[in-house]
Amino acid sequence: MKKVLIISASPRKGGNSDTLCDQFMAGAQSAGHAVEKVRLHERKINFCLGCGACHNTHACVQKDDMVTLLDKMLWADVIVLATPVYFYGMNGQMKTFIDRCVPRYTEIKNKDFYFIVTAADDRQDMMHKVIEGFRGFTADCLDEAHEKGIVYGLGVWQVGEVQKTQAFVEAYRMGQKV
Repeated sequence: MKKVLIISASPRKGGNSDTLCDQFMAGAQSAGHAVEKVRLHERKINFCLGCGACHNTHACVQKDDMVTLLDKMLWADVIVLATPVYFYGMNGQMKTFIDRCVPRYTEIKNKDFYFIVTAADDRQDMMHKVIEGFRGFTADCLDEAHEKGIVYGLGVWQVGEVQKTQAFVEAYRMGQKV
């Protein structure tokens, strides 16, 4: 049994990327894994101050929900990062979350990562910048981060549209294969 942490950056509960998170979760649970999903929109996460205090203390001077989320990342064997795509980039909630990993990023080791992106655009090649942003965090900054898969929910805008796409099925199957 693996411990799976899903980080949903969707500001819309039940939005397209959030729905794919639920599908991934259902698949992973059906395979017997322990799964927790966190909706960033429901957490208080301040912007990084860039003060550098955490470089020596490995703790942020800000007192918000990020402390708990970093503990959850250390607990997990598998981490899913999911974001809607805004102007061909990850949304602000996800970027802020990643920025706030600085105090303990050197402790986030040997994790499997999955990425989920949703966008109104239907061209996968246009998601390159988002995926490179995720890879910049995981592959370039974390020790022994293993990218295991990407789900692209493309051509979806209205809530629920992703349920009619192949991504809906792919997210479940990917969760099963964790």
